[in-house]
Amino acid sequence: MNVPFYIAKRYLLSKSSNNAINFISLIAGIGIIIGSASLFIVLSGFAGLKDFSLQFTTLIDPDLKAIPSSGKSFFISDEELTQLQNSESIASFSKVIEEQVILSFDDKKRMATIKGVDENYQTVNKIDSLIYQGSWLKKDENQLADGWGQIVVGWGISKDLSFGVLDYAKSVKIFVPKPGKGQVTSMKNAFNSIDAFNVGVFQINEDLDNKYVFTNLETAQSLLNYKQNQFSSVEFKLNPNIDEEVTKNEIISILGDKVIIKNRAQLNDALYKMLNTENLAVYLIFTLVLVIALFNVIGSIIMMILDKRKSLTTLYNLGVTLEDIRNIFFVQGSLMSISGGLIGLFLGFIVIWFQQSFSLIMITPSLPYPVSIQFLNFIIVIVTIAILGIIASKIASRRISKNLIET
Repeated sequence: MNVPFYIAKRYLLSKSSNNAINFISLIAGIGIIIGSASLFIVLSGFAGLKDFSLQFTTLIDPDLKAIPSSGKSFFISDEELTQLQNSESIASFSKVIEEQVILSFDDKKRMATIKGVDENYQTVNKIDSLIYQGSWLKKDENQLADGWGQIVVGWGISKDLSFGVLDYAKSVKIFVPKPGKGQVTSMKNAFNSIDAFNVGVFQINEDLDNKYVFTNLETAQSLLNYKQNQFSSVEFKLNPNIDEEVTKNEIISILGDKVIIKNRAQLNDALYKMLNTENLAVYLIFTLVLVIALFNVIGSIIMMILDKRKSLTTLYNLGVTLEDIRNIFFVQGSLMSISGGLIGLFLGFIVIWFQQSFSLIMITPSLPYPVSIQFLNFIIVIVTIAILGIIASKIASRRISKNLIET
């Protein structure tokens, strides 16, 4: 029989004759339960916020993106395009041209990023489903041959420049600096420009709505004087259950060292770092709260040791070793911490489940506070509670000395 475990379990489940000790033990248990529940709720809340923030990047960012290893553009041969089309790992890919431009409309000007995309872009990114007004670009409606192009802009750009959709009475002027060196003698020599008409407005989030202007690939090539096989990037959508690293190596083997391949996380590394840093900071803060709560466990065990001193003396005289006596209270404290942590974890899960099912807390009248139940958070909470509880129990049990139980 495991004597320390048996006695520790009896001490944990039975009441002491001293009501003060019972009260202290109750406070310690409640503190652990509340602490573990709070930690799980906060971690689930931040996981929900992370998923909510990143869902917008999944709509506009591809699975993989090939960008030039140097400069702003690179060339792709017809043979390389054929190899990419024949790849079993790649579901679809889109050739893209991207550059900073100046938009002008009714004497209003602002900077933006023009993104020329081909007809496959809708299969790589579902941005056409985010059109707020109007429609997405249609190749057969491109009027570039007549001297103008079509664009789809973010809601922020449309608002700042005060233009709507399909206003053929006035065009949006798009300027881009001409490459080259030397002194600029006139605006005509300094900029390439085209007239364009807005056919749609998309709405994703504030940053993207104020940044992007989409146009057809041919329009961007004409504006930037790009050659037929010259692009800023290629965006890829992968087939399901495909190994990302294998596909990255395959694309590099096709396109060579002229490109760098980035996945969605690498394209948004600043956002991922910020969210992970915030999550770590909150975890450390609530872990500190748990540490404070576990001081009650130390106090509760020490009070129990003092209360049971006569019983401990009897056990010692019967041949139980000092280390076994210490293990009794070490096991008791560990059981108290872990059981309290499991109860708190269950209560936290119930709260998060209710939020997911019934939207108890709302950010706006139509948007519930996002939460996410993740298996990793269960592991984090229970491991944190177990480690801190074991340390606290070890500290308290080491207070038992030979002089204490012999007197």
